[in-house]
Amino acid sequence: MIVAVDMVNHPPHYAISDNNIECIDAIRAALGREQFIGFLRGQVIKYQWRLGKKGDPVEDNAKSVWYANKLSEVLNEA
Repeated sequence: MIVAVDMVNHPPHYAISDNNIECIDAIRAALGREQFIGFLRGQVIKYQWRLGKKGDPVEDNAKSVWYANKLSEVLNEA
């Protein structure tokens, strides 16, 4: 059986590390809420900016949507 690699939701290069921390969680812990919001906004812009210029545009759009959804999640926290 071949397992497909999910380059949008679980890219292997950002996988959970030996200490069970995923990269996105480490970034948030290092930056704090407000800077993390800025980081997420920047990621949305980055993936939309390069759409069709580098790699698969469908994948870049999906990554942009992923970061936009993560941004919504953070903004809606109590």
